[in-house]
Amino acid sequence: METLSDRILFLRKNNNLTQIELATKIGVSKSQYIRYETKDIQPPADVLNKLAEFLNTSIDYLINGDKEDKAKELIKSNELLNSFKEIDTLPEEEKNTIIKVIYAYLRDYKTRQAYSKQNT
Repeated sequence: METLSDRILFLRKNNNLTQIELATKIGVSKSQYIRYETKDIQPPADVLNKLAEFLNTSIDYLINGDKEDKAKELIKSNELLNSFKEIDTLPEEEKNTIIKVIYAYLRDYKTRQAYSKQNT
């Protein structure tokens, strides 16, 4: 069963952050933060709020794991949401490949947008 600690760890890694980076962002020591990830203690409400805000999620998701509602709220396109659900069923290596392709495309798109603005 997924716990608060599991969700915090997942979101930190998903955002490519180290423990010290996230600890600094939410205003706690690294040792204190590690205790949140290792299930030693639960973060107080103010820290949960900072975690949710910084990791772009809800406190409800952190505590209860209510990912579906947050995903629907953030992703307006049902087609896109369904695609992400399907991708989530793939083996980890395949998911990572798709994520890299998406990031590469987005980087290329932003570069083209910036270039077209310079030439306008």
